[in-house]
Amino acid sequence: MITLAAVRLALVGHQPQPAQAPGARPAAVSLVLVEGAEGAEILLIKRAERADDPWSGQIAFPGGRRDPRDRDLVGTAMRETREETGVELAAAERLGVLDDFVPRSVTLPLVIVRPFVFALPRRPVLTTNAEVQRAFWVALARLSEPAVQSQLTITLKDGVRTFPAYRLGEDIMWGMTERILTQFVHTITET
Repeated sequence: MITLAAVRLALVGHQPQPAQAPGARPAAVSLVLVEGAEGAEILLIKRAERADDPWSGQIAFPGGRRDPRDRDLVGTAMRETREETGVELAAAERLGVLDDFVPRSVTLPLVIVRPFVFALPRRPVLTTNAEVQRAFWVALARLSEPAVQSQLTITLKDGVRTFPAYRLGEDIMWGMTERILTQFVHTITET
């Protein structure tokens, strides 16, 4: 079982690695955690199906590109989480920051995504906006189950590719979401 206490301890002193990508737009996501019956749970969203969204229909974290009105990237993560899920993070416990991530496909917009980790004392009411089909919680311990770890082979504009993935029923986490989750779980279970 992965608890919030274990996450706190693992992230103390964690030094995130910044990414370099000339011309990339800064973006941020929120890894929002609560303590549940099976240990720490993380908030995920299923993005709405939209023609103008390169991540349409995918499982993701709340987040998005930095707006000029955002004070900093943590402000971006907090604003996007509030807009997409109705979750207010102003009073949340900030547990840490993970390494920056850049999309690996040349067909995706060039962004540098910085993940911020937050903890809440309890599950808040989730109110999604038009960008989000639904929001839901997953116990972090489930991601270590062999039956959940998988692969996804898909045809993209740049060819057929196979990606590591997590499968939870019909929900498949792959791409940058899988990469962030994998690094996060590795970071918090390594200690």
